Amino acid sequence: MKVKKIPMRKCVGCNEQSPKKELVRIVRQNEGEIHVDPTGRMNGRGAYLHPKSECLQKAKKKNSLERALGSAIPEEVYGRLIEELHEG
Repeated sequence: MKVKKIPMRKCVGCNEQSPKKELVRIVRQNEGEIHVDPTGRMNGRGAYLHPKSECLQKAKKKNSLERALGSAIPEEVYGRLIEELHEG
């Protein structure tokens, strides 16, 4: 029997590799809007984070989320992302 490969992704906050299902995808759509993608299937440029506010804070401090998404992220968007992470 063939063993199924588990897709791995790296958290942009803490730089740890984890299975894709344990991470949350943050998406920058073509219009420039930034959202949390609970399905993992939204169109746009994506980056992965652990669903913890510590990882989002690290990504904000190192600007790694901005680099991964390829655009500047305003302060109010970070606030909205923290709220969306706590809801999910």
